[in-house]
Amino acid sequence: MISDDIRSQYTVTVGIECHVQLKTKTKLFSGADNDAREAVPNTLVNHIDFGLPGALPVLNEKAVELASQAAFALGTEPQRFSKFDRKHYFYPDLPLGYQITQFYDPIIKDGSVTFTLDGESKTVRIHEAHMEADAGKSTHPAGADYSLVDLNRAGTPLLEIVSEPDMHSAAEAKGYARELYLRMRYAEVSDANLYYGNMRFDVNVSVSKTAELGKRTETKNLNSFRSVERAVEYEVERQIGLLEQGETVVQETRGWDDAGQKTFSQRSKEDSYEYRYMPDPDIPPIVLSDEYVANIAANMPELPDAYREKFAAMGLDAKTVEDVVAEPATAKLVGEVYDDAGSAHAKRAAFWLLKPQSDGSDDADEVEAKEVKTSSQVKNLIALSQMVADNMLSSTAAKEVLDTMLKTGEDPTKIAGEKNLMQVSDEGAIAEIVKQVLAENPKAAGDVQGGEMKAIGFLVGQVMKQSQGKANPRSQRSLSKSN
Repeated sequence: MISDDIRSQYTVTVGIECHVQLKTKTKLFSGADNDAREAVPNTLVNHIDFGLPGALPVLNEKAVELASQAAFALGTEPQRFSKFDRKHYFYPDLPLGYQITQFYDPIIKDGSVTFTLDGESKTVRIHEAHMEADAGKSTHPAGADYSLVDLNRAGTPLLEIVSEPDMHSAAEAKGYARELYLRMRYAEVSDANLYYGNMRFDVNVSVSKTAELGKRTETKNLNSFRSVERAVEYEVERQIGLLEQGETVVQETRGWDDAGQKTFSQRSKEDSYEYRYMPDPDIPPIVLSDEYVANIAANMPELPDAYREKFAAMGLDAKTVEDVVAEPATAKLVGEVYDDAGSAHAKRAAFWLLKPQSDGSDDADEVEAKEVKTSSQVKNLIALSQMVADNMLSSTAAKEVLDTMLKTGEDPTKIAGEKNLMQVSDEGAIAEIVKQVLAENPKAAGDVQGGEMKAIGFLVGQVMKQSQGKANPRSQRSLSKSN
């Protein structure tokens, strides 16, 4: 381990390239299905994806629309003029022998992403974001002397978001990655499912004792916020260790070994001239009108910061706000409850639906996009909250109703009735139960009369037992005291 004293002598610089899979039905230049999550290898391909001679690409209009939405999510506007280029390299999972990308004129330039880390606002500038067609996938079976190629992913529409090197710690890198993920989901640009590779991070790290940047390494294809953070931590430690021993850092591409929690060398880092970029002669430029861009802006979904402001105004603390914002489906539900019925009902809904973040919240099983029928659920959530406010349901019973309601979409009053969960608020009926409990528990009753208020909890419990949990606790307590 490098000591804090030595580490403090170095400036850490981090930049991130993020590949976001655009949420289209078909691929970027072909009509093949874009959802390869559970597909049999090499079944979602056609003549364009195979790179057959004479096959001509046709640009997916929806991909342009989603990239334009991403521009606004990144705090800027799409470029009115952009075009595609060919990036040449040879690998088995790239049938064309080149990747179609945007090198000279990308669809997004500039922009920024701001997030909060330890109560402090951090801003990372966006250098550019460009559309490109993904390559296929090579797999290397353990113990085998061959590799397998799956072209289902070949031609998938990607938006590569390139940050400026504005991050200076592993925590900042993780915070930026998480905020970028949220913005892409809220803007409905991508499902951003990390497990399926809908969003992948390439992390560039360098260390230096001077104002000049050090030699950087690029760790590829990280698929969780935790791995982004730990890859940066490992590279900082490794690079400082090399320099302290008088060695040099090699500019290279590295992989991430999640089991070993370390990076490993893959290949030397290519320079741009080695790819022999050239304009793609088969694809005309993209020219966006002011009217088109204005229409995209007018129809943008609300972004995370809008929900943060709304939830803070409700009186939620900063951590709870982030827990709610972490799941867009939940945030949208709570936001609609707030808009329709005010903060009291929205706060209750927020805590009911809350899924607290943990160290594992960035892993694949917890970031899958969810579809929620908000129109019916919002109405039901408000109705359920009102039932609790009117003392018709206990908080415990409300959660039981909620579970069924979210699964079936049924009216909460109907569910509570069928489950026999409605509270008894009739003071006459409750009074009879209270009298019986007091008669059966004279010592506890005497303690209360003598001013020992702790015994009330016991008596309330007995009343709840006698009433099968339906007696209104407030009414019980007042009646227990008066008797």
